[in-house]
Amino acid sequence: MTVQNPVRTRTEIPAPSIDLDVRSRPIPLSRLTLVELRKLVDTRAGFWLTASIGVLSVVVAVAMLITERNSPENLNFGELFGVMNIPTGIILPVLAILLVTGEWSQRAALTTFTMEPRRERVVTAKLLAALITGVAAVIIALTMGAVATVIADIIYTDPAGAWSFTAAGLFNSFLLQIFGLLLGFGFAALILNTPGAIVAYFALPTALMLMTELVPWFADNLGQWVDTGLTLLPFQSGEWATGGEWARLAVSAIVWIAIPLTLGVIRVLRSEVK
Repeated sequence: MTVQNPVRTRTEIPAPSIDLDVRSRPIPLSRLTLVELRKLVDTRAGFWLTASIGVLSVVVAVAMLITERNSPENLNFGELFGVMNIPTGIILPVLAILLVTGEWSQRAALTTFTMEPRRERVVTAKLLAALITGVAAVIIALTMGAVATVIADIIYTDPAGAWSFTAAGLFNSFLLQIFGLLLGFGFAALILNTPGAIVAYFALPTALMLMTELVPWFADNLGQWVDTGLTLLPFQSGEWATGGEWARLAVSAIVWIAIPLTLGVIRVLRSEVK
């Protein structure tokens, strides 16, 4: 007797739908910016530089409270906040340089530009991450300055602990930090090498300041327009700058920020990743 195998019915499984537009969708700029912010603390150098902003703010606050105990008039919010911005102004440009040059020095740019081929969006994300870091650093200095002012008011007599401060002083503090940060960012994009960018950031303005001091003609003519030591000087006070001072700052910003940054972005867009 012949036994016939039962007919097996094949279950039709619908094929998964594939969104063909996924590859064409750009990575959100907010996500790219968050990735760049995370890169700031991915390496040991970046982590300790970032952490040193808060650590140095505490050290400066304690040092001011100890060394200025005989000069209580210097222990006010404006003075404390201003002194805390000094180490921050040195660290922030170096952080910006590492943010730009780190991938080129460590040869990770190939991975970055493979994930996001539109290099201009990567540069924009790095710039936004640097600016966010700069604002955060000033906020930290503000917070520590306020804490130090409260402590000075408790342990010392008047006029220590005074809250004398102006809106112009706060604005100028932000301006100085952002100017230095953009200066470092522009050199980093132009040079694409960490040691070279750091040396250029510190050496070139210093050489220009020496030329201003040693060559009177240069100081009277070009120096007051391109020497950042002179053009930024009016913004180191708690007063609003005049129109002429703003004009000189704008010229120095074009020379030291706009031109290097423009040439640097062009180089990043066109450079071969090796």
